[in-house]
Amino acid sequence: MKQLNFLEEPLLVRFQEFNRVNPEVYKLFKKFTFQMIEAGHTKIGSKMIIERIRWESKIKTEGDIYKINNNYSAYYARLFIRDFPQYQGLFFTRELKAY
Repeated sequence: MKQLNFLEEPLLVRFQEFNRVNPEVYKLFKKFTFQMIEAGHTKIGSKMIIERIRWESKIKTEGDIYKINNNYSAYYARLFIRDFPQYQGLFFTRELKAY
C-alpha cells in the first residue's frame, strides 16, 4: 500500500486510497445504510453510519492512523449517492471545502 503524507496529500486522494485498500468499509456502509432505509429513515447522517461500523464490526483497516477517519464520512455518503442516485437527499451534506 502506498504510504500517504497526511500533511501534503489532499483529503480526497487520501480517501480514494483508503477506500481502495479497505473495500469492506464501503460494503458495511452500504449494508447499514440500506438497513436504515428499510427501517423507514429518510434522512441519515453519514457519521452515524461510520460510528456504527466502528462499534458493530471487528473490521481492521490499513492506510490511516485511524480505524476510519471521520473526514471520510462525507465521501462515503457521496459515493453511496453516486452508486444509488435514487437516494439523492438521503444524507445531510454540505459543500466540501477540503480537496
